[in-house]
Amino acid sequence: MKIYSFGAKTAPVILLLPGTCCHWKSNFGKVIPLLSDTVRVLCVSYDGFDETERTEFSGMIKETEKIEAYIRENCGGRICAAYGCSLGGSFVGLLAARQRVHIAYGILGSSDLDQASPFVAKLQTNLLLPLIYPLLRDGQFKSRLLQKCLEKRKAETSSYVQAFMDMFGGARPYVTMQSCKNQFYSDLVTPLPDKIDVPGTEIHIFYALKMGEKYRKRYERHFANPVIHEQDLQHEELLGCYPERWAQLVKDIMAGKQ
Repeated sequence: MKIYSFGAKTAPVILLLPGTCCHWKSNFGKVIPLLSDTVRVLCVSYDGFDETERTEFSGMIKETEKIEAYIRENCGGRICAAYGCSLGGSFVGLLAARQRVHIAYGILGSSDLDQASPFVAKLQTNLLLPLIYPLLRDGQFKSRLLQKCLEKRKAETSSYVQAFMDMFGGARPYVTMQSCKNQFYSDLVTPLPDKIDVPGTEIHIFYALKMGEKYRKRYERHFANPVIHEQDLQHEELLGCYPERWAQLVKDIMAGKQ
């Protein structure tokens, strides 16, 4: 795992955590310059997903432990904020719940927080990853039908689908199928406690209303007093399509204005 740093070392720190199988720079490249003028940005590049390393993603808890160790060693165990894109929101929840480090503002970016039994998680992983992995390795689906459907969706949804695909990071032949499987599976089976309530920590949720009402219930189940920012958008559309709005909202949260 690597962590890339931007901005002044004396500025308040925000930790950025990518989504499922995403490349750190593709996920956050648009917003890092918008934050780093006033904020120190630490962007996580997970094991198995960084082109400069020969590593493999093993599981959510081991990766969380590495993130905690970095924060203790480099930030005195305390940071101002952590933003988790999609799967990254699970890391934000785990970091808050475990209380090995302190985060003043934990922000979840329309995370789905899906959980499943080991049997169901294994079944979902073995069904979906063979379809998705060629997109990560080669930059396109192996199935002509899936590729055609993707192109159709891009044409129908203006910039959203293209922006969402851009966050993955294009063709990355160095990412193994096993890393993808381990990340997808471990996120499903790693439990997130209910009613997380940590003194001195505010949890903020960027709730994309077009995802559906069931996600609000999940946020309210796992967090005792979440501040829910409703957005009439799709999953991570604010980050992908409106980076300036996203960055301003994050800065306002870090300044205690939201």
